[in-house]
Amino acid sequence: MKILVGIKRVIDYSVRVQIKKDGSGVNIDGVKMSINPFDEIALEEALRIREGGTQAEIVAVSIGPSESQQQLRTALAMGADRAILVESADAVQPLMTARIFHELVKRENADLVILGKQAIDDDSNQTGQMLAALWDRPQATFASKLELKAKSAAVTREVDAGLEIIEIDLPAVITTDLRLNTPRFVKMPDIMKARSKPLQTLKLKELGVSAAPKLETAKFAPPPQRIGGKKVEDVPSLIAALKQKGVL
Repeated sequence: MKILVGIKRVIDYSVRVQIKKDGSGVNIDGVKMSINPFDEIALEEALRIREGGTQAEIVAVSIGPSESQQQLRTALAMGADRAILVESADAVQPLMTARIFHELVKRENADLVILGKQAIDDDSNQTGQMLAALWDRPQATFASKLELKAKSAAVTREVDAGLEIIEIDLPAVITTDLRLNTPRFVKMPDIMKARSKPLQTLKLKELGVSAAPKLETAKFAPPPQRIGGKKVEDVPSLIAALKQKGVL
């Protein structure tokens, strides 16, 4: 079995994001960058599939600047067998990402693609669904439990009404939720071993992927500061206060 896992370089979740003064974007100068947390969960699940007895090659894939090699090396240290970086100086949006993954799936003849359900920088939650449509294969999103069988997978997903269990045929696309697992801690010996693992770099033109239509972000702005609360004596006072603010 061959498993492709998406790895995205994002600002570390513990960092307080700062908007540039001109509102043109987020300031990343000197900011700690890490693997998207949902992608770490995806990689951990792929590793557990292999450790559970399934013979599998795990390929970590990232799309972004050359600096993304740092996050791919971390993925290799966690246990991925090899890595592929598709270099792109510009930010890649979900449809473009799905097209790139589709080309890699065909090249690698993948049996399973595991992605984080979303990235914490844009929260799009679109790439997995778009990839499944392009690939014309089943999908299971928001996975909180995964049981792999010979030619299928049973996936427990979190929905508004509770839990839903579905069975999908392989090959397929699965996106991971927070409660699927807890990613392992990377040890120093594993980091040293990762340096010798193969990391292939590709250019977009090598994949023959046509540029997807782009959405342009006009401006970035921080959320408004919260105003302190106020206590009221009774319900009529509450209604009056809400009317004064124009809520009612």
